[in-house]
Amino acid sequence: MRTIAIINQKGGCGKTTTAINLAACLARLGHKTLLADMDPQGHCATGLAVPDERVQRTLFDCLTAEPESPVAVSEVVWQIAENFDLAPSNLKLAGFEQLFAGKLGRERRLENVLATVDDRYEWCILDCPPGVGLLTFNALVACDEAIIPVETGYFSLHGLARMLETLEELKDRLGKETTIRVLPTLFDTRTKLAREVLAELRGRFSDVLMRSCVNFNAKLKEAASFGQPITEYDPGSKGYKDFVDLARELMGQSPLAMAMGEGESLSRPAELVRRARQLSQFSAKTFGKPAARIPGSGVGESDMSLEACGVTYASGQARFVASFAGARSVAVAGDFNDWNSHDGRMTYDAEAETWTGEFPIAAGRYRYRYVVDGRWTNDPANREIEQNDFGEFNNVLHVPATTHLPSPKHPTARQDLPSLAAA
Repeated sequence: MRTIAIINQKGGCGKTTTAINLAACLARLGHKTLLADMDPQGHCATGLAVPDERVQRTLFDCLTAEPESPVAVSEVVWQIAENFDLAPSNLKLAGFEQLFAGKLGRERRLENVLATVDDRYEWCILDCPPGVGLLTFNALVACDEAIIPVETGYFSLHGLARMLETLEELKDRLGKETTIRVLPTLFDTRTKLAREVLAELRGRFSDVLMRSCVNFNAKLKEAASFGQPITEYDPGSKGYKDFVDLARELMGQSPLAMAMGEGESLSRPAELVRRARQLSQFSAKTFGKPAARIPGSGVGESDMSLEACGVTYASGQARFVASFAGARSVAVAGDFNDWNSHDGRMTYDAEAETWTGEFPIAAGRYRYRYVVDGRWTNDPANREIEQNDFGEFNNVLHVPATTHLPSPKHPTARQDLPSLAAA
């Protein structure tokens, strides 16, 4: 059984919506799935129209039962649909931490419970409470993978750093290896802020950011209000497509194992924490208050790692400079090279910690994207984007007929000149 914890210390980022609809889509695709609610608020039962008055036993009973008188998971689950079972919770679960405070093995209670149904289900989705406590640690110990839903808004970037710090603490305390994934949620293509946040996430977390993205969709809220997963409420909606894509991504790709040993520094939570803190500081300066910008680049001058990034053009050559921390390969693909990433491979400048590439390009308007370790990624230094036929976004580059800009290695020399991204 593959166990995934949906976790974030910040509330309102779509954890329960993600847990319910991901579980429903996995079941819809033919996989026997258990949704276990680790949140004392019990919103999974509410969102699936399970009446409170009829819930006699919950996950709390399984977690608190002693070995001599166990409570089987089958005694508490509700069948929601074919292949889809729910282990509900209620406010009684809030007393779990106090009940087991100081007791040996308290972090492994959920792991022991799920071990009894390991051969019954293919997937287990854990909906975790907002905040870090014994319930959250139980979920992290029991899971193989942790998905961190990150709302594409300003405050969510701070929550991401704190969540990664929790995973680092778990590694230190228990030596637990966990696959880490970041899932953009509540993405509203109409807002400039959401597009900027998503671009920053793609630029700094390309190795753990999921290709799937949960867009803001009114049908998801309507489905919850009617007590139905999106698979039942409106399988023709954009929300349904987003969660089916998420389920298929999890089914189809082998997990990006987040090795927490000394040999894999770029995969360790400590490295992700460092990136998250940088992103949090950058967001505070960029979104929290007016900040000086490199004209046209969309990047705050105080962010030294991205200061020289962007696209410049001279003598028929376009020079692309990008910063993708921890990337093993970077290429640029667009209209100017027939979207062939092989012809757009870039080289790494270790001193500047940037990827660079120069390519012949004529005057005109071009769409492009970066390909970072095989994954399509937007250019964080270019705010001009347009939606493509796949529902994702391409960056847009304008090359005037006569343009001679200096190299981005000399940012002071170009302060009075616009970058091509804003031309």
